[in-house]
Amino acid sequence: MYKRMTSRDSMSADVEADSVLLQNAVQKEMTNPSWKYSCPHVLVATIVALLFGYHLGVVNEPLESISVDLGFSGDTLAEGLVVSTCLAAAFAGSLISGWIADGVGRRRAFQLCSLPMLLGASICATAKTLAGMLAGRFLVGLGLGVGPPVASLYVAEVSPAHVRGTYGSLIQIATCLGLMAALVIGIPVKNIVGWWRVCFWLSTIPAAILALAMMFCVESPHWLYKRGKLAEAEFEFERLLGSSHVKSAMLELSKSNRGDETESVKISELLHGRHSRVVFIGATLFALQQLSGINAVFYFSSTVFRRAGVSSNLANVFIGIANLTGSIVALVLMDKLGRKVLLHWSFFGMALAMALQVFASSGIASNYGAFYFSVGGMLLFVLTFAVGAGPVPGLLLPEIFPSRIRAKAMAFCMSVHWVVNFFVGLMFLRLLDQLGPHLLYSIFGTFCLMAVVFVKRNVMETKGKSLQEIEIALIPQEYREFS
Repeated sequence: MYKRMTSRDSMSADVEADSVLLQNAVQKEMTNPSWKYSCPHVLVATIVALLFGYHLGVVNEPLESISVDLGFSGDTLAEGLVVSTCLAAAFAGSLISGWIADGVGRRRAFQLCSLPMLLGASICATAKTLAGMLAGRFLVGLGLGVGPPVASLYVAEVSPAHVRGTYGSLIQIATCLGLMAALVIGIPVKNIVGWWRVCFWLSTIPAAILALAMMFCVESPHWLYKRGKLAEAEFEFERLLGSSHVKSAMLELSKSNRGDETESVKISELLHGRHSRVVFIGATLFALQQLSGINAVFYFSSTVFRRAGVSSNLANVFIGIANLTGSIVALVLMDKLGRKVLLHWSFFGMALAMALQVFASSGIASNYGAFYFSVGGMLLFVLTFAVGAGPVPGLLLPEIFPSRIRAKAMAFCMSVHWVVNFFVGLMFLRLLDQLGPHLLYSIFGTFCLMAVVFVKRNVMETKGKSLQEIEIALIPQEYREFS
């Protein structure tokens, strides 16, 4: 019934017939599929985001204790390696994530990424030397590089269109909760000898749950369809949407099929040809997300609070609350206002927050006023980031990428994210010393305004549309006659 077509004429005729059938099916299905079928599978996938946030923050508080116990106390290079080794490995993992997801499927990709996180966390927890710690952090980073792109793919592909934005926001919330969990769990590290080992051991629990729970989750019907496993794709759609929505879902998939799904995708194809524009949009969004200065603000927040006599723990709580609040707002509004609206006003709010930071550092305001402007700007920046610029790119990109290139295009864009992230982190302190906060925050604010213009001109709204409708809408005009 869903036979693949090679002839352009027969494809056109069948697509028209499918459209009529689809309209009839839709008339029968006046209600959206229940979110209750797909929600458990999405919640399991968000464990990856929880682990991502946890491992990014797990060494923040315990780093001093780790350096003392492993014999590199006072060695700033070694301390930096403990942090950066994980980021470098995440970059390497993101490069291969698309090929893994396409090669073995989304579900097995989750299980594969959980293995290095399990093994790496165990090595870190039992490490006796710096080399052991770095080896463990490298393995954890590989898992973190593979996991988030696969999670974004999976959530986009298994979610009903009317709740896909809400489900995508759960990834940001899980990341935020992971960061906060790492900070809270790390609090006793200064009072309990060896507590940092417990911090690493605890991360093995969600990693193990992810590997086991994925055995009972659905495989992506989109991946199964690409592999020609139509009966299995129907079965998984039934588990996700209910039996009454299977036919329309399969017909939607057939509408976007051009008979080339099984062909391998080369990097050159992502940079040139009919898919280059959407890949450019995705890579630019991730680059602007990092060039906005979000990681620099996270880094500098403790210093600003400390100058006012506020402890770093309390500062982390304030930042965490702002991040979580923004993520919850995104959860509520994502499928009501849409991705483009949230992304546009998020970057605009971040630019406004940077303007407050610039004013605070300009010397115009009094010391007392400068503190309030600085703290207020910082919290506003994190809040508005979490509303749109944080969660939307990871949700929007799997929506706008065609099925054939989706996994590999996500891998490419995530690698851009990690590269820009690395260089912003590397250059931040040096630029802060040479340019001062006034000029540096002005640069970050300029990037935020550039992002506002870029979103307005290049990003399409995907709210409520099926992945197939989005894919067809984004085919460049010159290629449509060949589709």
